[in-house]
Amino acid sequence: MKTIINNLNKAFESRVRLGIMSALAVNDALDFNALKDLLEVTDGNLASHLKALEKEDFVGVKKTFIGRKPNTRYYITSLGKREFEEHITALENLIKSQK
Repeated sequence: MKTIINNLNKAFESRVRLGIMSALAVNDALDFNALKDLLEVTDGNLASHLKALEKEDFVGVKKTFIGRKPNTRYYITSLGKREFEEHITALENLIKSQK
């Protein structure tokens, strides 16, 4: 029997990962500090969640230098966008089914 929660993606269950994906879905790219400030998390916490999303190929990384200062920017991949949209649709369907 298929349940209504089958299309929820376990990778997005964490509030931090949900926040990362939401922010990247509406921005071309964000740097590490912008994500950290937006989500109000520690460096280590953000880094571990980003690494998990990178491992799934949901988030990509661009490392550059601004002057002599390193800058790491993150963006949502096409796979990440597709999986995140499916997750959001599943959440919406779950909510609608409870009315």
